[in-house]
Amino acid sequence: MLVVQIFLPLALGLVMFGLGLTLTVADFARVAKYPKAAVIALTCQVIILPAICLGLVLAFGLKGVLAVGMMLLVASPGGTSANLFSHLAGGDVALNITLTAINSVLAVFTLPLVVGLSMAHFMADSAEVGLQPAKFVQVFAIVLVPVAIGMLVRRKFEAWALKMNDPVRIASVVVLVLVIIAAIAQAYQQLIDNIGTLGPVALLLSIFSLLIGYYVPKAFKVERKQAIASAMEIGIHNATIAITLALTVLNDETMAIPPAVYGVLMYLPAAVAARLLSRTKTAV
Repeated sequence: MLVVQIFLPLALGLVMFGLGLTLTVADFARVAKYPKAAVIALTCQVIILPAICLGLVLAFGLKGVLAVGMMLLVASPGGTSANLFSHLAGGDVALNITLTAINSVLAVFTLPLVVGLSMAHFMADSAEVGLQPAKFVQVFAIVLVPVAIGMLVRRKFEAWALKMNDPVRIASVVVLVLVIIAAIAQAYQQLIDNIGTLGPVALLLSIFSLLIGYYVPKAFKVERKQAIASAMEIGIHNATIAITLALTVLNDETMAIPPAVYGVLMYLPAAVAARLLSRTKTAV
C-alpha cells in the first residue's frame, strides 16, 4: 500500500506538473477568441458525456464500485495525449491547450460532484457515501496544485520549461503505463471477472466521446479544425487521474479497474479517428 499511497500521487503530480509547464495565463484568456467552440466542447464534456456514460453503465448492468469507477473516469478531464492526437489529425492544438487548462480547473469541482452522486446511487448501501470535504481537498491538491506549480515554473523559467516539455511528456506516458499496470495488478481477479463487460463499455465510451466531440460542434457550425480539437479533448480522458483518485482518495482498488481498462483501450479508437480525420483535411 506504500506504493499506492505515496508513489501514485507523486506520479500523477508529475503528469499534472508537466501539463502546467505547457500552460500560460493566456491559454485561459484565449477562450475569448473562440467562445462558441469552447462552450460547446465544455458542455459536451461536463454534461453530455456523463449522461452517455450513465446510460452505458445501466445498459450493461454495471453495479457498485465498477459503475462508480466508470463515472469517475468520465468526470476526469482530458488526457495529456489529446494534444498529440489533435496535432496528428489536423486539429486546432491551441484550442486543445485552452480546453485542457479550463478542464483542469473545472474538474476540481465537477469530479467530486459526479462521483458523489454516483456513489449515492450505485453504493447506497455503503456506509461511506459521497466525497467528504477532506477528500474534496485531496482532489484539489492532486489535480490543480501541480498544474499551478508547473504554470508558475513556466512563467519564471520559460526557456527551461520549453526545453523540458518533450522529456516530461515522455515521462508522463511512462507514468500512465506504470499506473495502469499497477491498477491492473492490484485488482487482477476483479479485472478477469468483469473484462467481458468493462471492455465493451470502455470502447463504446471512447467511440461515443470522439463522435460527440466532433459532430456536436460541427452541428453548431464550429469550424473543422476546432471540431477535431474538441473530439480529441473530449475523446481522450485522463485515466491516470481516475486511477490515482480511486486508489488513494477513495481507497478502492476495484474502482480503479474501469479507468485502467479504458486507459488501455482508448488509444485504438483515438488512433483510428486521427487517421481518418487526417486523411480528409481538405474536407469542408
